[in-house]
Parts: sequence; C-alpha cells; structure tokens
Amino acid sequence: MIVRPNMHWFRILLVWRGSVVRSILPQVLLTTGFAVVVLLTHGTLLHYQITLTSEPFTLLGVALSIFLAFRNNVSYDRFWEGRKLWGALLNHGRNLTRQVLSHYDGPRQEAEALVMMYVAAVHALRHQLRGTSADEEIRPLLSPEAFARVQPAVYKPAVILLIMGEWLRNARRQGQISDILVQSLDDNLIKTAEVVGGCERIAGTPIPFSYSVLLHRTVYTFCFLLPFGLMHQIGLLMPVVVALVSYTFFALGAISEELEEPFGIMPNDLALGAIDNAIESSLREMLGQQPLPAPQLMEGYLLL
Repeated sequence: MIVRPNMHWFRILLVWRGSVVRSILPQVLLTTGFAVVVLLTHGTLLHYQITLTSEPFTLLGVALSIFLAFRNNVSYDRFWEGRKLWGALLNHGRNLTRQVLSHYDGPRQEAEALVMMYVAAVHALRHQLRGTSADEEIRPLLSPEAFARVQPAVYKPAVILLIMGEWLRNARRQGQISDILVQSLDDNLIKTAEVVGGCERIAGTPIPFSYSVLLHRTVYTFCFLLPFGLMHQIGLLMPVVVALVSYTFFALGAISEELEEPFGIMPNDLALGAIDNAIESSLREMLGQQPLPAPQLMEGYLLL
C-alpha cells in the first residue's frame, strides 16, 4: 500500500504513482484513438453511416454507474473487513501479553516466549496471505523445536496457535497459571484463530467472475459506441469527452479489482507490513524491549 502525506489539491490532479492511470492507460488511449477515427470518418464504419442518439447512452450510463458502484462497494467491504481483522490482531495480542505478564507465575522468559510466538503467528499470517515464505522472519521468534514443527506446515499460523495452546496446557499442569486465566488466555487464541479464518475466507473467496466479465463487456461496449452518439452533438470535443468517460469507468473497474484482494502488494492494498510492524513493536514495548523502528517515508511514499 502507498502511504503519503497530505498533498495540495493541484498535486493530486497530477499524481501518477499510486493511481490506476498506469494500468488503464492503454484502454483509455485505445478508446480515445477510436473516437478520433470516428470523428475523422464522420461516423462511417465499413462504408456504413452509424448514427446514434444520446438517449440509449443516458439509460445505459445510469445502469452502468449503479453496477460499478455496487462492484466498488463489495470490493471496499472486503478491504475494510480485512483492515478490521488485522486491527483485532493487535488488540488480542495486547490482551494476551498483559494477562500473561501480570498473572503468570513461571519464569519471565517463558512468558516472553509465548508473546513472541504470537508475533510469529502474525508474521506467518501475512506471508500466507501473500503467498511468500515466512521462515526467515519466524525462525528467531520460535524455539528450534517449535520452528521444526511450523516450517513444513501449509497453514503456519494455525500450527503456531496450536503450540501456544500446548504451552497453556503445560503451564496449567505445572500450577504456574490458574484455570480461570487459562480460559481467558485461550479465549484470545480462539479469537485470533477466528481472525486467521476470516482472512483466509476473504483471500480464498473472490467476487464471482461473472461480475467482472459483465462489467468489462459493458464498459468496453459503452466506450466504443459512445463516439457515434456524441459526434454530431459535440463535434471536435467528442474525443475529449470520450477520454474522460472511459477514464472514469476504467478507473473505477481497476480500483475495485485492487480492493477485491486487500492482502496483496498492489498500491491500494492493505499495508500489512506496517500493521505487522506496529503489532510487534507494541508487544515488544509491553515486554520492556526496544520497539521496532517505524517505517520511514521515502520520497514521500511508502510501499508496504
């Protein structure tokens, strides 16, 4: 995700990085170039004069706008749900850390090891959602025995939570933790497992493909027929209007596609790296350790 400071309104008009202009530029140029050809040929295509009125485009434009709004709302709901799930990870981690530091009667190092296992689960979840390897990040946070169990696993966060549950069982058997506290700590693990499952549900359930097919076909049809409906009413400015309309429709479609998969590395996806960093820093601070340095903006931008 790109995080940038507040910008002047004029700079926003000209911003390139982080917008979807790069991805939709070929389509906009194609429809604008076709509009120029239609203008030069006076609407003649294959020796046939094509004349359309603006009424069908008005009706189709309204329907297309409603459909695009629905598609973007669905995509943004997935994006916002993903953000709330990752925010819950921070809350559950803080609760678990506070409880184990306050009420665990065993060695301090063992309590810290439990918290580091939670941090490892968060790292593993980020890598699982993005399809990358978490081994290098989680190796320093786990014991050699735990890492040996986690490394070959496909769903590493679930295995780490299982190991944390075993830690609670052993602590209870040794009398280092009360039954009531075990139940409270395990409740945090249950809620964390629900967050993991929620993220997996979003990542594994895309918006039905038929929506994308219908949207693309309708947008392209609308943009390629629009020059014939505007040629006699606007004249020389017709390609400019076509460019603006096509930019709007193609951009809305591109934004919805990026937001549909909120855990990726596209410019408008969630900044999982920054959230992950904040979770680990907060828990380390509660342990009395030095928090991680905050990510720094480079040239006014930050990709995470």
